[in-house]
Amino acid sequence: MSSIIEQAVQARLVASAPKMESVPATLRYDRADPFAVSMEFPAPATLEGTDVSWAFSRELLAAGMEESAGVGDVRVRPYGYDRTVVEFHAPEGTAIVHIRTSELRVFLERIDGMVPQGHEHLFLDLDGDLAELLGGSAT
Repeated sequence: MSSIIEQAVQARLVASAPKMESVPATLRYDRADPFAVSMEFPAPATLEGTDVSWAFSRELLAAGMEESAGVGDVRVRPYGYDRTVVEFHAPEGTAIVHIRTSELRVFLERIDGMVPQGHEHLFLDLDGDLAELLGGSAT
């Protein structure tokens, strides 16, 4: 069984003059980092013209579908009947995208099937992480 889940989604970019109304994005989850998810945007969808990836907590994504969540670089909130707004804040500016909440729910359900919420700590490799940090063996 793969330890990575990826799901393509269409994100609607909210901007005064967007380059494209809908941008492709990929939601990604890796069991090796059980508390995090990422959203990746291909080069044509970004101002820099390079691939961009934002990592944030799985818990933030789940909470933000129900009520406003986040105070840092990534903020998530419900919008209307079946949309969720994800805001990405950087020194260069803010990107705001709308994503179908149903797509996010499917993604989170797939993650829960691999790593149930509340059990993420069981999938951490603390010995391996410590060994990497110390530059050798943790034993």
